[in-house]
Amino acid sequence: MPGPLPAFLENYPDITLLLSELLAGMQEILKERLIGVYLEGSLANGGFDTASDVDFLSVTSEPVDENTFRALYALHERLASFPTPWAVELEGSYLPLSFLQRFDPEQRFHPNLERGREERLKIADHDEGWWTIHRHILYHRGIGLYGPEPHTLFTPPAPEDLKHAMRVVLAEWAQGLVENPQKMNSRGYQSYVVLSLCRILYTLTHGEVVPKPHAMHWALTTLDPRWHGLIQSAWEGRMNPRGTPAADELYKTVAFIREVMARAGMM
Repeated sequence: MPGPLPAFLENYPDITLLLSELLAGMQEILKERLIGVYLEGSLANGGFDTASDVDFLSVTSEPVDENTFRALYALHERLASFPTPWAVELEGSYLPLSFLQRFDPEQRFHPNLERGREERLKIADHDEGWWTIHRHILYHRGIGLYGPEPHTLFTPPAPEDLKHAMRVVLAEWAQGLVENPQKMNSRGYQSYVVLSLCRILYTLTHGEVVPKPHAMHWALTTLDPRWHGLIQSAWEGRMNPRGTPAADELYKTVAFIREVMARAGMM
């Protein structure tokens, strides 16, 4: 069984079972190369609800090789077949300790799994923005399933590092959405974009990473009222992600991206 889990997970026995199977599979495959397994994201940062995913991070003593990747791929295929909707909500990465301790732009491709029925374990780019934000949450609020406490493994990012990371995210992710708004043709994804922008703005202002609900409420009390309808609609879309956003929602979302980039000094 995993280590101590958040008390609220008592209400989600399927997640507890899934995490137990995930950890057992990692231990069998990685053996002594497995340093630690941690929960992060909304499970650790707060704000977890039925629309959340289950974020994990596996820390290894060395990068995952080809044979190990195939074994981990098979593990995640098996877990995805479990008879629970949470089976396709796992999202996480397998990172060597050296990369967790120091960002190396030449060694940023590692195994990663995104949520979703069509998603599969793959080798993915872990950019500097992603790396900084996840390290912050892991260091301060990560929940250990196995291994040493996460704060013993690396030095946390400073507030200015977090602000820089958000500018990286805007440059490498949000700018592409401005250039091609049709990437947001899913109601769920468009809502995710708006709420993520609220989190980015909060971090740029306060040098801290907070859950989506916290950032949303802060934005509604801080930003110009012209954005309030878009933000409130995004929360509704998060809880009801099916379908496509209206054309005016896409237009407003692009305008909101431009607003956040301007506040970040990027326009």
